[in-house]
Amino acid sequence: MTSAKAGPGRGGVKGARRPQVRLPALEEFGGAELEPDGDYDGLEFRERDLAGQEGGGARFMDCALRGCALDGTGLRHARFLDSVLAGVTGVGTDLAESTLRDVELTEARLGGTQLYGAVLERVLVRGGKIDYLNLRQARLKDVVFEGCVLVEPDFGGARLERVEFVDCALRSADFTAATLKDTDLRGATELSVAGGVDRLAGAVISTGQLMDLAPVFAAALGVRVED
Repeated sequence: MTSAKAGPGRGGVKGARRPQVRLPALEEFGGAELEPDGDYDGLEFRERDLAGQEGGGARFMDCALRGCALDGTGLRHARFLDSVLAGVTGVGTDLAESTLRDVELTEARLGGTQLYGAVLERVLVRGGKIDYLNLRQARLKDVVFEGCVLVEPDFGGARLERVEFVDCALRSADFTAATLKDTDLRGATELSVAGGVDRLAGAVISTGQLMDLAPVFAAALGVRVED
């Protein structure tokens, strides 16, 4: 596995380093269910129904989850390293306090995913739609959201460093108490902020986005705008 180096970015913003996951030849997972604290290395989980299973504390190294159902799957404290999650679906997947490092998440359809307190480093989220993503108190470094739709993501109290939104719809995002550094929002095709607009220091937005967010900034400053 290698990671693309962070570029200089635009406007003095440091670009995110993207993961470049190169999986070895994988073996099909032959177990019946996930196991808490399980150790999974070089395995492919293809179109498996993992709904409701408990894999808390498990380690996934050089693995691929393709087309798997993750409804209510318990993966708290799990570690995903040098792995790919493609076309996964599910509501209420619990990934709280987990670690995702050098991971590609593509074309996911998820709702109410719990990632609070998680650590995301060199992660690419490409395509798909994620509703009500809970990233409160999470740490994101070198994370790219590309071509996806995020509905009401919660970044409350999170730390974002070198995070990019590219051709991504960011709807009603909450940045309350968040800390941002080299966070590039200019590529977002939609950008609306439901809370924490005062925490956008450390982010860069476009002129058009500034105009769209002007009422939110005015409200945060207690400014009345009248014609």
